[in-house]
Amino acid sequence: MSDAGTGTVTGVVERLRAAGCVFAEEEAEMLLAAASGPGELDAMVERRAAGLPLEHVVGWAEFGGLRVEVDGGVFVPRRRTEFLVGRAVELARPGALCVDLCCGSGAAGAVLLASVEGVEVHASDIEPAAVACARRNVEPRGGRVYEGDLFAPLPAELRGRVEILVANVPYVPTEEIGLLPPEARDHEPHVTLDGGTDGLDVLRRVAAEAAEWLAPGGHLFVETSERQAEEAAAVVAACGLTPEVVTSEEWWATIVVATRP
Repeated sequence: MSDAGTGTVTGVVERLRAAGCVFAEEEAEMLLAAASGPGELDAMVERRAAGLPLEHVVGWAEFGGLRVEVDGGVFVPRRRTEFLVGRAVELARPGALCVDLCCGSGAAGAVLLASVEGVEVHASDIEPAAVACARRNVEPRGGRVYEGDLFAPLPAELRGRVEILVANVPYVPTEEIGLLPPEARDHEPHVTLDGGTDGLDVLRRVAAEAAEWLAPGGHLFVETSERQAEEAAAVVAACGLTPEVVTSEEWWATIVVATRP
């Protein structure tokens, strides 16, 4: 039996470290806590050592103070995105109408529901696996999740009423996907990563319709890279929104908050 099968922290850490896991100690603790017994632990360590994202192995990610379920093949919510969602929470009034586009696991919508009193949350994603996962994270908290492309599946009555629009669009340029860590490149759908030639294609599509869906004074929140921020701000400005670029060294995050006048 392997060291991991004995349930010892040392044995698991050694196997993870040998596989190149930088945070082997922390990951070992999570795997030991998640496994129901030595056999399952051994299988989980094998999957992680083979390169699967830790969140896919244990079935959840910590995000915004919540344990968010994350199925295999679903985009893993990044810790830096907590900065974006935190700003959305700060600007959301009690009872606000919120939309989470490209919702993935539904992490942003779940945090809004858990953090702001009385909010109404609608989320959408084009990936069926993501929608199934998001429904488990969002709908028990009172939100709704739809399958489809960006705004297309949302109820028409939301048009012109959305106060908080979170759109964690893919922004990796197509040619740079091959440079991503294997966890993302090999185990997350490329549609959740690929932002087109310059990384801003999906943002352009969101920005083109955002003003129609936002209420006056409503805000669009998107994540981008520092080098793309200026052009991303120009994209939303060209669509009639007033952009502000906000960065955080603590979260290593850059976001654009765009407001409908």
